[in-house]
Amino acid sequence: MDQVNTVKSISIWIFIIPFIAVNSCLIIVTSYSGIVPHPFLEPGVAIRSTFPYLDGGVSISRTVRYYPLSLIFKPAMFVTAFLLIKYWINMGKIVNNFDQNNKYLKRILFFGIGSAILLAIHSIFLGIKFEYDLYKLFRRVIMLSFIIFELVAQYYLIKILFKMKDKINNYIILKYLKIKKVLIHILIIVSIIVLPFLPFDNFKFLKHALEWNVFLGVIIFYLLTHLMWKKISS
Repeated sequence: MDQVNTVKSISIWIFIIPFIAVNSCLIIVTSYSGIVPHPFLEPGVAIRSTFPYLDGGVSISRTVRYYPLSLIFKPAMFVTAFLLIKYWINMGKIVNNFDQNNKYLKRILFFGIGSAILLAIHSIFLGIKFEYDLYKLFRRVIMLSFIIFELVAQYYLIKILFKMKDKINNYIILKYLKIKKVLIHILIIVSIIVLPFLPFDNFKFLKHALEWNVFLGVIIFYLLTHLMWKKISS
């Protein structure tokens, strides 16, 4: 069961790397609040002092997409995407060890690996400016697809783990699995509620705040994964 230790190790980095990268960019951007021109935003734009997890004062994409902050964000996302692929492949092996005929196995691999690929694509195009509505729509679709793929993969993984929890009882701490279940249901419900409001600019502060909190919830899922699996000695 080397895969258990691999998943435990990878999952903590899937939490740490995005958390540090995104919040480092946020701290740098907000350090220049009220200054025009802002050194890390488009010309003529100022940003007020904000804690976007609560007030939605700035979006994640505006925080991270401009040079030189993109040099922090983009490499971090490429590394995260690579780790996500390794994570889902190893999770597939763990599931296969305990339940070779699980009907959801292909789904978690498809949506999990797919989410990693979408994250990499989003990172490539972030900050590249084309004044075409189709291009802007493409970027939004990629980001939305990443969130959907990630939540679907996590949802099916929770279903699988609960179905075989008696088989893996010696390998996990059950309370963290239960917390993960609550978390993923909250993320899915919030995402469904917010979806109808996405096209409207009137709700941008609400959308930004939810964007930051959904991001945090998604990576906390991997922190809980690290805490859930017990370290397996050789």
